[in-house]
Amino acid sequence: MKKNLKKIHFITMLLFGIFTLFNQASWANDPNWPSKPINIIVPFPAGGGTDAFARPLSAVLTKQLGKQIVIDNRGGAGGTLGASIAAKAPNDGYNFFMGAAHHAIAPSVYPKLDYDIEKSFIPMMLIAAPPQVIVVTPKLPVNDLKGLVSYMKVNPGRLNYGSAGNGSSHHLAGELFKMQTKTFITHIPYRGAGPALADLMAGQVDIMFDGLGSSAQHIKSGKIKALAVASEKRVPAFPNLPTATEAGVPGYVVSTWYGLWAPKDTPKEIVDKMTAEVTKAINSPELKDIWMNNGSETPNLTGDNFGKFVSEDIKRWAAVVKASGAKLD
Repeated sequence: MKKNLKKIHFITMLLFGIFTLFNQASWANDPNWPSKPINIIVPFPAGGGTDAFARPLSAVLTKQLGKQIVIDNRGGAGGTLGASIAAKAPNDGYNFFMGAAHHAIAPSVYPKLDYDIEKSFIPMMLIAAPPQVIVVTPKLPVNDLKGLVSYMKVNPGRLNYGSAGNGSSHHLAGELFKMQTKTFITHIPYRGAGPALADLMAGQVDIMFDGLGSSAQHIKSGKIKALAVASEKRVPAFPNLPTATEAGVPGYVVSTWYGLWAPKDTPKEIVDKMTAEVTKAINSPELKDIWMNNGSETPNLTGDNFGKFVSEDIKRWAAVVKASGAKLD
């Protein structure tokens, strides 16, 4: 009886494997791809930095491909919940994942993840890489970075900063800032940058170390105050905004980035087609202009080179986590 069960199990698994390979081969050679809407999982709520690039990109891709590109926001746990969902999505060429720098930080902050950003996905390309910007609520009585640091030292523990969640680039940027300025501010993790920004504008949060992509429109409208950009040089879209080094915190450089992946074992031909279409889209005049206004140049990093970039960033942030002692709040 046991032998028969083992035999049946072996045959079932063999047939399943053949069926999977057959289907993947069919998808890889499907001249009609895409024949239905394409889903891009964004692991943060609407209104965050990822959305600032994902939604304009989806609109242009929809025109190019003639099929709807659906942005599926799945926020929670610093972007790791959405990543987990994306890792388990069907690898049929109709599911993709737009993650961020947060996913290079998460392995050092979250003790147990049910996915591996380097093994559960196929790295496709870097989408955008805007710098972080230090922004405060208009209610805070400071107008420059030196003034903020002075206020923090005179009022230790009084201020807080919001982030897109534990293990996000916002979180680590705040911890790095505390290290470099020898100050203390309380971390308040949110389910994404969008909700944190809403509370910053309302005065419920004092400070954010946000990606320029999600803060840009609110800075221009005057709903939040920008004190400095955490980059080595000024951003053309905000020429009057000083770098952190110029503003009094030497060497404070933190960029965020957004990338595109496919679930593991997605057919290579489809991955290559999608990569080519996204490359075409982000190099269009329409998106180049949006990228520039959001503080990002148009990157040119795809495939294995993007994978190596992610691996190096994982190592870099692991060192920051260790040095800062950053933990889940």
